[in-house]
Amino acid sequence: MDIAYQLVIVFMFSLAILDLTVGVSNDAVNFLSAAVGSKAAKLKHVLLVAAVGVFVGAAFSSGMMDVARHGIFAPEYFSFQQVMCIYLAVVISDVFLLDLFNSLGLPTSTTVSMVFELLGAAFITALISSNTEVGFMEMLNTDRALTIIISIFLSVAIAFFFGMLVQWIARVIFTFHYKKNLGRKIGLFGGFAITSIIYFMLIKGLKGSTMVSPEVREYINTNTVAILFVAFIFFTVLMQVLHWCKVNVFKIIVLVGTFSLALAFAGNDLVNFIGVTLAGFESFNDYTANGAGDAAGYMMSSLNDPTTTPVYYLIGAGAVMVIALWTSKKARKVLQTSINLSSQQNEEGDMFGTSPIARNLVRATTKMVDGISQVTPQSVKDWVNKRFVPLEEREEVAFDLVRASVNLVLAGLLIALGTSFKLPLSTTYVTFMVGMGSSLSDRAWGRESAVYRVTGVVSVVGGWFITAGAAFILAGLVATVMNYGGIPAMFVMIALVIYLLVRSHIQYNKKKEQEKADEDMVIILKSENPDEVWEKLQSHSAKTLTKTLTFSAETYKRMFDAFAKDELRPLKSSLIKIVEEKAQMKKERRSETRGMQRIDQQLAFERSTWYHLCTNSCQQMLNTLTRICEPMKEHAENSFSPLSKMYIEEFTPYCRDIYNALKDINDIILNGNYKDSDEVSARAKELKHALANLRKTQTMRLHQSNGSLRMDFVYLNLIQESHELLSEVRNLLRGSNKLFAPVTDKVKSVE
Repeated sequence: MDIAYQLVIVFMFSLAILDLTVGVSNDAVNFLSAAVGSKAAKLKHVLLVAAVGVFVGAAFSSGMMDVARHGIFAPEYFSFQQVMCIYLAVVISDVFLLDLFNSLGLPTSTTVSMVFELLGAAFITALISSNTEVGFMEMLNTDRALTIIISIFLSVAIAFFFGMLVQWIARVIFTFHYKKNLGRKIGLFGGFAITSIIYFMLIKGLKGSTMVSPEVREYINTNTVAILFVAFIFFTVLMQVLHWCKVNVFKIIVLVGTFSLALAFAGNDLVNFIGVTLAGFESFNDYTANGAGDAAGYMMSSLNDPTTTPVYYLIGAGAVMVIALWTSKKARKVLQTSINLSSQQNEEGDMFGTSPIARNLVRATTKMVDGISQVTPQSVKDWVNKRFVPLEEREEVAFDLVRASVNLVLAGLLIALGTSFKLPLSTTYVTFMVGMGSSLSDRAWGRESAVYRVTGVVSVVGGWFITAGAAFILAGLVATVMNYGGIPAMFVMIALVIYLLVRSHIQYNKKKEQEKADEDMVIILKSENPDEVWEKLQSHSAKTLTKTLTFSAETYKRMFDAFAKDELRPLKSSLIKIVEEKAQMKKERRSETRGMQRIDQQLAFERSTWYHLCTNSCQQMLNTLTRICEPMKEHAENSFSPLSKMYIEEFTPYCRDIYNALKDINDIILNGNYKDSDEVSARAKELKHALANLRKTQTMRLHQSNGSLRMDFVYLNLIQESHELLSEVRNLLRGSNKLFAPVTDKVKSVE
């Protein structure tokens, strides 16, 4: 039995290492987004500053495991076996949930994950426990969970409001032309910012550190005001002198703020990643020393005792986190989500689409702003608008250094303030919502992008609350299985989580392979060479068109085969995939249109018509597939008479010929070889004539039919829409031939 628990402990340590990696991938956005979004320094330099902060924060971590040991449940009422079920359920659920959110590119809270997983697993274990000496609620500490729920609501609202307010004030003071409006203001601003960051590090980052003596901590707590006053005077003078020496003070503020947030993250959130595993390890040590082999009867009162984590554990954890920070691709994806949502560039991709909530919020807010504008004196509006005039030459950054500084300083201050009131504020919640509030007041959410940004924020915030419920339920289910199944169930769950993680990794790699086409678009939007832009744009557009053609051919064939066999599921899945393909094509079209703006003006004028003809043809092809699939799906759902054998035999050759025509045109565009295009187009035209004759025949049948009119109408619709599909694909072939034709010197020379 002890050997089995040893294996469980080994597995928990393995998952703890993975949890550190996954946790850094999730939380890196907290301290990287401001510096990366504003390009305060090169990415490798930002990562270096953050890595030092993470390592120092981990080494100076308090190491207190109170939450994992006795913060959520009363361990004296639980046996060693039950405690191990709780801890194993937590680590399994935690890694799975965080990996899921990271794969989706959504930031979530590791604090909420751990607390609600502990609560869910302990709740179920207490529910099925045979301990009748105490009440059920006495076995749990629900006050902690309630406090965190309240802090979620408070931190989200407060961080967003103050992010919006402080950024508006900062922009009014500095404007977007801040490099010309610094003067003596930058010294005061820099002194206040650096002093705030120091306060944040003293109060939040080094609180309870095992590597800081109690005397030093007591001195800091007693003389905090004096320390901050001296720091403010010193750094105000220093920042002003640095500004006179032509040093960019904003970059210093951003990098120091990045270091402080990274330090606080590692110092305070480390317990979320390794606290449960270390608590389980200490429980095992106590059990082997005093349990006498009775895992089900030995109660874990020892978890109530205070403990500190050995320094080598902290240093090792810091090293793992630093490696993960430098190597994690998922961290880049989560980071990009936050940067995109707060970007000053309104044309950033709308990865979240739109939602009814976002549309209603934007509409209501727009009306409210218009109402306020009507009662505001024109002179006030003119003065404020002058302060928000953007730069004529747009910088290649998501937002400028003023906003990056506000994001970091304000996030640090709010977290420090929450700590002083003993509120367990999440660094994820505060930093993300400060960034969203500051971007709103900075007018980054224009009319063309606001609905997408609001949808993104609602999606992320909604994900935070879903995390709590999902963590509670998932950990509870896992704990139930292991409480009833014992050691065998533990190993089954271990095998299951290994399988899920391997599958998630494989699926994520496949998804990254599919997204490689975006690399060309990155070059297109960053290159200053019109010829290079056009070359990459042609390649990207050809891939987009052929992807739609391949999808259309396969989906068309799948739909007819499914309808002929009276199968409903392929028709349902086809309709879903058509909607997804439409959304993807819309996104690609927007990106490529931005690319067309970066090529030679005369070339863009000549080729834009053909480009839009091609994309419109693709859109109409997908609309045609929708019009084919919907009647088929409705017919199959209602179990109406299936397609007759005569119709199946009659249309099968047409389906094959249409499929082949689409594939041939796809090969022509993909290879860029149009020498056979006339022959393929002529073949498609003949096929259209044949379908027109078949449509006349089917129309005559309708007047003479004594069978199922519903089935006859669906078949007629299939013929008509297939005819339209061929028309659109011929237009696509003609348009692509003009779009991708070689550029002549004459075209290049025309102004």
